[in-house]
Amino acid sequence: MSRCFGDGDPLYAAYHDDEWGAPVTDERGLFERVSLEAFQSGLSWLTILRKRDAFRTAFAGFEPDAVARFGARDVKRLLADAAIVRNRAKIEATIANARATVDLRDAGTPLDELVWAHRPEPRPAAASFADIPAQVPEAVALAKALKRVGFRFVGPTTIYAGMQACGLVNDHLATCPVRERVAGLQAAVER
Repeated sequence: MSRCFGDGDPLYAAYHDDEWGAPVTDERGLFERVSLEAFQSGLSWLTILRKRDAFRTAFAGFEPDAVARFGARDVKRLLADAAIVRNRAKIEATIANARATVDLRDAGTPLDELVWAHRPEPRPAAASFADIPAQVPEAVALAKALKRVGFRFVGPTTIYAGMQACGLVNDHLATCPVRERVAGLQAAVER
């Protein structure tokens, strides 16, 4: 049995084994994953993973309240930071998404509640990644809900990747040695 991805790269393997598919249920953790998935758009996830510590430093640990206070000076600072992906639209989207996260919480529907309300029904384990969809109806619905409250860079494919990363679905392949452990973690969230 081999893992779904990550063989040959210790950082990628650790991400696969310890994080991908494990439930993320807190606001900060979900905001970070949504932000990093947006930065990944058009790039390799491994590129983002290698820059993740720099992203965390640059974006105040992805604390939504802190990032929501970022202004023009912060955008300029981030555009000059070679340790992260310097894309103005993605940087500004992350700040807008932090503000939307705070607004959601203030309105009584925190990000974690909104995201987990769109959890798809479990489906049988796939034999290969060719059998895994790029998006599902729940990801389309969540992307629309997030856009309605001011989120950017949250298309259905990006949101589905976030659902996979945050444990809303278990897309570890049937032969993956981590699949059973992730299923147990996800079942614990349901209780």
